[in-house]
Amino acid sequence: MARCTAPVNGHRTASAAANCPVCGSLYNRRSNSYPLYSNPYSYPSSSTSYGGSKSSSTQNRTKAHWSSANSTILYTSAEIRTLTPIRENIEKRSDLPDLRDVFLCHAWDDRKGAAKELHDLLEHNGVSVWFSEKDVLLGSSLLREIDKGLAKSRVGIVLVTPSFLNRVKGEGIADKELSALLARDLLVPIVHNTTFENLREVSPLLGSRSGLSTTEESMDRVAAKLVELVTL
Repeated sequence: MARCTAPVNGHRTASAAANCPVCGSLYNRRSNSYPLYSNPYSYPSSSTSYGGSKSSSTQNRTKAHWSSANSTILYTSAEIRTLTPIRENIEKRSDLPDLRDVFLCHAWDDRKGAAKELHDLLEHNGVSVWFSEKDVLLGSSLLREIDKGLAKSRVGIVLVTPSFLNRVKGEGIADKELSALLARDLLVPIVHNTTFENLREVSPLLGSRSGLSTTEESMDRVAAKLVELVTL
Protein backbone atom coordinates (compact mmCIF):
# COMPACT_ATOMS: atom_id res chain seq x y z
CA MET A 1 0.00 0.00 0.00
CA ALA A 2 1.29 3.47 -0.92
CA ARG A 3 2.51 5.59 1.98
CA CYS A 4 2.91 9.36 2.32
CA THR A 5 6.57 10.44 2.19
CA ALA A 6 6.07 13.58 4.37
CA PRO A 7 7.41 11.96 7.58
CA VAL A 8 10.70 11.21 5.77
CA ASN A 9 11.13 13.68 2.95
CA GLY A 10 8.71 16.43 3.91
CA HIS A 11 6.67 18.46 1.45
CA ARG A 12 8.49 21.79 1.75
CA THR A 13 8.77 22.11 -2.04
CA ALA A 14 6.26 21.69 -4.81
CA SER A 15 8.25 18.84 -6.41
CA ALA A 16 8.33 16.91 -3.12
CA ALA A 17 4.55 17.10 -2.81
CA ALA A 18 4.07 16.14 -6.44
CA ASN A 19 6.34 13.08 -6.15
CA CYS A 20 4.58 11.73 -3.06
CA PRO A 21 2.60 8.57 -4.05
CA VAL A 22 -0.26 9.59 -1.76
CA CYS A 23 -0.32 13.40 -2.01
CA GLY A 24 0.92 13.80 -5.58
CA SER A 25 -2.44 13.39 -7.27
CA LEU A 26 -4.10 15.70 -4.73
CA TYR A 27 -1.38 18.31 -5.24
CA ASN A 28 -1.63 18.14 -9.04
CA ARG A 29 -5.39 18.77 -8.87
CA ARG A 30 -5.03 21.76 -6.55
CA SER A 31 -1.82 23.36 -7.73
CA ASN A 32 -3.60 25.53 -10.25
CA SER A 33 -5.95 27.04 -7.66
CA TYR A 34 -4.14 27.46 -4.30
CA PRO A 35 -1.08 26.04 -2.50
CA LEU A 36 -1.53 22.83 -0.59
CA TYR A 37 0.84 23.76 2.21
CA SER A 38 1.45 27.11 3.82
CA ASN A 39 4.71 28.09 5.48
CA PRO A 40 4.37 27.29 9.19
CA TYR A 41 7.28 29.60 10.02
CA SER A 42 5.83 32.83 8.66
CA TYR A 43 5.73 35.82 11.09
CA PRO A 44 4.27 39.32 10.98
CA SER A 45 6.43 41.78 9.10
CA SER A 46 8.73 44.07 11.05
CA SER A 47 6.31 46.94 10.49
CA THR A 48 3.70 45.22 12.65
CA SER A 49 3.88 46.28 16.30
CA TYR A 50 2.75 43.94 19.03
CA GLY A 51 0.31 45.61 21.37
CA GLY A 52 -0.74 48.13 18.72
CA SER A 53 1.49 51.07 19.62
CA LYS A 54 4.73 52.14 21.22
CA SER A 55 5.02 52.36 24.97
CA SER A 56 3.60 55.57 26.41
CA SER A 57 6.88 56.01 28.32
CA THR A 58 8.68 56.95 25.08
CA GLN A 59 5.83 58.29 22.99
CA ASN A 60 5.68 62.04 22.32
CA ARG A 61 8.75 62.86 24.42
CA THR A 62 11.62 65.12 23.50
CA LYS A 63 14.74 66.75 24.90
CA ALA A 64 14.42 70.17 26.50
CA HIS A 65 16.19 73.10 24.90
CA TRP A 66 18.23 73.51 28.09
CA SER A 67 19.45 69.90 27.96
CA SER A 68 23.09 69.27 27.17
CA ALA A 69 24.03 67.80 23.80
CA ASN A 70 24.75 64.36 25.25
CA SER A 71 21.69 64.23 27.51
CA THR A 72 19.40 61.21 27.24
CA ILE A 73 16.61 62.68 29.38
CA LEU A 74 13.26 63.11 27.61
CA TYR A 75 10.27 65.21 28.64
CA THR A 76 6.57 65.19 27.86
CA SER A 77 5.07 68.23 26.16
CA ALA A 78 3.28 69.14 29.41
CA GLU A 79 6.57 69.05 31.32
CA ILE A 80 8.22 71.27 28.71
CA ARG A 81 5.36 73.80 28.94
CA THR A 82 5.56 73.89 32.73
CA LEU A 83 9.33 73.97 33.10
CA THR A 84 10.18 76.45 30.32
CA PRO A 85 9.11 79.64 32.16
CA ILE A 86 10.74 78.31 35.34
CA ARG A 87 13.99 77.74 33.45
CA GLU A 88 13.79 81.29 32.09
CA ASN A 89 13.44 82.68 35.62
CA ILE A 90 16.34 80.53 36.83
CA GLU A 91 18.49 82.09 34.11
CA LYS A 92 17.36 85.59 35.14
CA ARG A 93 18.28 84.89 38.76
CA SER A 94 21.66 83.38 37.93
CA ASP A 95 23.55 86.55 38.89
CA LEU A 96 21.91 86.94 42.29
CA PRO A 97 24.42 86.18 45.07
CA ASP A 98 24.15 83.54 47.80
CA LEU A 99 21.22 81.62 46.37
CA ARG A 100 20.70 77.90 46.76
CA ASP A 101 19.82 76.08 43.57
CA VAL A 102 16.66 74.49 44.98
CA PHE A 103 14.33 74.98 47.91
CA LEU A 104 12.67 71.69 48.87
CA CYS A 105 9.30 72.07 50.56
CA HIS A 106 7.84 68.89 52.06
CA ALA A 107 5.70 67.50 54.85
CA TRP A 108 7.37 66.87 58.19
CA ASP A 109 6.55 63.16 58.02
CA ASP A 110 8.55 62.84 54.78
CA ARG A 111 11.76 64.38 56.16
CA LYS A 112 13.48 61.00 56.58
CA GLY A 113 11.81 59.27 53.64
CA ALA A 114 10.98 60.62 50.18
CA ALA A 115 12.19 64.16 50.93
CA LYS A 116 15.56 62.92 52.18
CA GLU A 117 15.89 60.66 49.14
CA LEU A 118 15.24 63.52 46.73
CA HIS A 119 17.54 65.84 48.68
CA ASP A 120 20.38 63.31 48.57
CA LEU A 121 19.94 62.63 44.86
CA LEU A 122 20.11 66.35 44.05
CA GLU A 123 23.11 67.11 46.25
CA HIS A 124 24.93 64.02 44.97
CA ASN A 125 24.71 65.63 41.51
CA GLY A 126 26.07 68.99 42.66
CA VAL A 127 22.78 70.82 43.33
CA SER A 128 22.63 72.90 46.52
CA VAL A 129 19.33 72.36 48.35
CA TRP A 130 17.52 74.42 50.98
CA PHE A 131 16.19 71.58 53.15
CA SER A 132 14.06 71.87 56.27
CA GLU A 133 16.18 69.36 58.16
CA LYS A 134 19.08 71.80 57.87
CA ASP A 135 17.57 75.22 57.27
CA VAL A 136 13.99 75.58 58.55
CA LEU A 137 12.86 75.80 62.14
CA LEU A 138 10.37 73.20 63.32
CA GLY A 139 6.83 74.58 63.58
CA SER A 140 7.20 77.21 60.87
CA SER A 141 4.21 77.92 58.63
CA LEU A 142 4.19 75.89 55.41
CA LEU A 143 3.46 78.99 53.35
CA ARG A 144 6.22 80.97 55.04
CA GLU A 145 8.64 78.13 54.43
CA ILE A 146 7.83 78.20 50.74
CA ASP A 147 8.11 81.98 50.56
CA LYS A 148 11.40 82.06 52.47
CA GLY A 149 12.83 79.23 50.44
CA LEU A 150 11.95 80.85 47.13
CA ALA A 151 13.52 84.11 48.25
CA LYS A 152 16.80 82.35 48.99
CA SER A 153 16.77 79.80 46.14
CA ARG A 154 16.62 79.85 42.36
CA VAL A 155 13.62 77.51 42.24
CA GLY A 156 11.19 75.94 44.69
CA ILE A 157 10.14 72.29 44.71
CA VAL A 158 7.02 71.12 46.51
CA LEU A 159 7.12 67.39 47.21
CA VAL A 160 3.46 66.39 47.15
CA THR A 161 2.80 63.18 49.10
CA PRO A 162 -0.20 61.91 51.10
CA SER A 163 1.40 63.45 54.21
CA PHE A 164 1.78 66.79 52.43
CA LEU A 165 -1.87 66.75 51.37
CA ASN A 166 -2.94 66.16 54.96
CA ARG A 167 -0.77 69.04 56.13
CA VAL A 168 -2.17 71.41 53.51
CA LYS A 169 -5.71 70.52 54.57
CA GLY A 170 -4.86 71.46 58.14
CA GLU A 171 -3.21 74.77 57.32
CA GLY A 172 -5.56 75.87 54.57
CA ILE A 173 -3.19 77.82 52.33
CA ALA A 174 -4.93 80.97 51.06
CA ASP A 175 -5.58 80.98 47.32
CA LYS A 176 -4.49 84.60 47.06
CA GLU A 177 -1.09 83.94 48.64
CA LEU A 178 -0.51 80.72 46.71
CA SER A 179 -1.49 82.46 43.49
CA ALA A 180 1.21 85.07 44.07
CA LEU A 181 3.82 82.36 44.52
CA LEU A 182 2.76 80.46 41.42
CA ALA A 183 2.67 83.65 39.36
CA ARG A 184 6.42 84.01 39.89
CA ASP A 185 7.00 80.76 37.97
CA LEU A 186 9.43 79.48 40.56
CA LEU A 187 7.47 76.58 41.98
CA VAL A 188 7.51 72.99 40.68
CA PRO A 189 5.17 70.35 42.18
CA ILE A 190 6.68 66.87 42.44
CA VAL A 191 3.91 64.30 42.94
CA HIS A 192 4.95 61.13 44.79
CA ASN A 193 2.66 58.25 45.88
CA THR A 194 -0.40 60.35 45.03
CA THR A 195 -1.89 62.10 41.99
CA PHE A 196 -2.43 65.57 40.63
CA GLU A 197 -6.15 64.86 40.92
CA ASN A 198 -5.77 64.41 44.67
CA LEU A 199 -3.70 67.59 44.83
CA ARG A 200 -6.38 69.58 43.01
CA GLU A 201 -8.96 68.50 45.57
CA VAL A 202 -6.86 70.05 48.34
CA SER A 203 -5.26 72.95 46.50
CA PRO A 204 -6.85 73.72 43.11
CA LEU A 205 -4.27 76.38 42.32
CA LEU A 206 -1.22 74.26 43.02
CA GLY A 207 -2.89 71.27 41.36
CA SER A 208 -3.60 73.30 38.23
CA ARG A 209 0.15 73.56 37.66
CA SER A 210 1.56 70.52 35.95
CA GLY A 211 4.90 69.31 37.26
CA LEU A 212 6.83 66.08 37.60
CA SER A 213 5.57 62.76 38.91
CA THR A 214 7.08 59.49 40.12
CA THR A 215 4.06 57.55 38.82
CA GLU A 216 5.78 56.59 35.57
CA GLU A 217 9.39 57.51 36.40
CA SER A 218 11.67 56.70 39.28
CA MET A 219 12.70 59.28 41.85
CA ASP A 220 16.24 59.35 40.48
CA ARG A 221 14.89 60.11 36.99
CA VAL A 222 12.81 62.99 38.37
CA ALA A 223 15.89 64.24 40.21
CA ALA A 224 17.88 64.09 36.95
CA LYS A 225 15.32 66.40 35.33
CA LEU A 226 15.61 68.84 38.21
CA VAL A 227 19.40 68.76 37.94
CA GLU A 228 19.14 69.68 34.25
CA LEU A 229 16.61 72.40 35.03
CA VAL A 230 18.89 74.28 37.44
CA THR A 231 22.24 73.64 35.74
CA LEU A 232 23.46 76.74 33.90
